Amino acid sequence: MNITLKRCTMEDSHKLQKIGRETFMETYEEQNSPENIKNYLEEAFNLRQVEKELSTYFSQFFFVSFNDEVAGYLKVNTGEAQTEEMDDDSLEIERIYIIKKFQKQGLGKYLFNKAMDTAMEQNKKKVWLGVWEKNENAIAFYKKMGFVQTGTHSFIIGDEEQTDLIMVKSLQ
Repeated sequence: MNITLKRCTMEDSHKLQKIGRETFMETYEEQNSPENIKNYLEEAFNLRQVEKELSTYFSQFFFVSFNDEVAGYLKVNTGEAQTEEMDDDSLEIERIYIIKKFQKQGLGKYLFNKAMDTAMEQNKKKVWLGVWEKNENAIAFYKKMGFVQTGTHSFIIGDEEQTDLIMVKSLQ
């Protein structure tokens, strides 16, 4: 078993778009209408949007590969790239997604650890994320990793407003 990590660059935009669409659909299509999934994918994962996010100074993307095949990705934000107004001592884990056939290999935890390492390298005092209130497995994982719920925010998918739990882990 060979796990590798690569920071994404603009040359990876098409691959990132593809894996972003695939993992989002695999994760949420059963709980959402086809129209809402389609609208969200067109908005969040059109090539122009992916390239904009890749070029954002305060955002970083990483691919994780399993036996030389891209299996998932991580997106972290600091500063003004965070999706909620937070202080400069915070790092946001915006996305950790693993393709279904690669799940249960420890890759999500691998990406999580990369996010935590990135926060420590940047001397951040806390890491935070938003997780869908119905994603019980992810909530349980984050609680196990020391995150606590501190609030909620809205996540719009198509014409539906959903609730994400804001979870925070102090690093100090």
